[in-house]
Amino acid sequence: MNYGFYIIMAAQFFSSLADNALLVAAIALLIQADAPSWLTPYLKFFFVVSYVALAPYVGAFADRLPKGQVMFIANTIKIVGCVAMLLGLDPLIAYAIVGLGAAAYSPAKYGILTEYLPHRQLVVANGWIEGLTVASIILGTMLGGLLIHVRVSGVLLHFDMPLIETSIDTAAEVAIAIIVVVYAIAALFNLEVPKTGVPLKKLPPDPVDTLKDFARCVGHLWRDRLGQISLAVTTLFWGAGATLQFIVIEWARAALGFDLSKAAILQGVTALGIAVGAVLASVWVALDRSVRVIPLGIAMGVIVIAMIFVKHVWLAVSLMVLIGGLAGFFVVPMNALLQHRGHHLVGAGRSIAVQNFNENCSILVMIALYSLLLNVGYSIYFVILVFGLFVAGTMAVVQAWYWRNRRIHRAEVDRLLAFARAEDPHKVRD
Repeated sequence: MNYGFYIIMAAQFFSSLADNALLVAAIALLIQADAPSWLTPYLKFFFVVSYVALAPYVGAFADRLPKGQVMFIANTIKIVGCVAMLLGLDPLIAYAIVGLGAAAYSPAKYGILTEYLPHRQLVVANGWIEGLTVASIILGTMLGGLLIHVRVSGVLLHFDMPLIETSIDTAAEVAIAIIVVVYAIAALFNLEVPKTGVPLKKLPPDPVDTLKDFARCVGHLWRDRLGQISLAVTTLFWGAGATLQFIVIEWARAALGFDLSKAAILQGVTALGIAVGAVLASVWVALDRSVRVIPLGIAMGVIVIAMIFVKHVWLAVSLMVLIGGLAGFFVVPMNALLQHRGHHLVGAGRSIAVQNFNENCSILVMIALYSLLLNVGYSIYFVILVFGLFVAGTMAVVQAWYWRNRRIHRAEVDRLLAFARAEDPHKVRD
């Protein structure tokens, strides 16, 4: 990998670091306002609304400008959302503004990989990007938990800038102020992201045409015999992953007696497992063998149910690492396969926008259902049982779907796998 790839990684690291720290700080703001526990998941709900609503347009926008410029604009929007939160705007609305920036950022950060690198390096690049992203999740979640800790926030609140008066007087607010600085660092790296030389695509003059173009892209990916499998897996995975973030917080409180700061660290431990799994997948799984990791998704759902029986911290940490490891190992190859098919079918930015649309529709539905279960009075243990069975069951359905494709459309599937194999340096070993 050359210098430009490391600039892309640095930009992604700091932006993701701030994203994950901000979630913890925003949760702290809601707790500070005595909001009910079932309202907390709606932070994520409001965050991803932009991904769904703007999906037809952000992909086309990402293909209209150089990817680094798109990433810079998106990070600036995230900073605006943070500042709005500091100025007293409702945390849900302010977090939705940050989500707007994130929605614009995502097609660019992934789309640039397919433009900048040869396809044979996509799995490896995804392993690095996902590993680094997960490292930023670990550090960002821990950073958020650390910034709201009473000792750290106490020191920061006693620090005064000469000649500058602010209204920052709580742990959550000082955490958000620090997070703004992290977003600014990411924006500076965005300015150095290399231009790939790929021809830019004009935006359709009519927004309705853009919507029709997006619908065409969605149809292309869902009709593709490999694209539909990878899209189904990533859609289910990210919906489940977003819900698991909040399940871990509530479970850590009920089973281990953790406060938000400690629960955030436990979330970081899960992300550590994802990082390990992502790196191992980038080394061991060739692009044409990506579909073989689907059974790990089934296993992850079954193992999640074991959370019900865990009461000790050391066992909780081990379980979180295992769950994360399985998740990282199976989602990285599926992401790479989806990018590969999407790039050839509809273009880099548009394919990521389609992916984001589907994944975030899944997040909206699963977060809403999780919040509903808590609101009507079900215990977190019942929620964990339902969640684990749902993940295992849906991944089993996708596995059966792939087997059906191989049985009925074997020639087409084999041709697509051969195309992926031709662009991948790994040799098939039977």
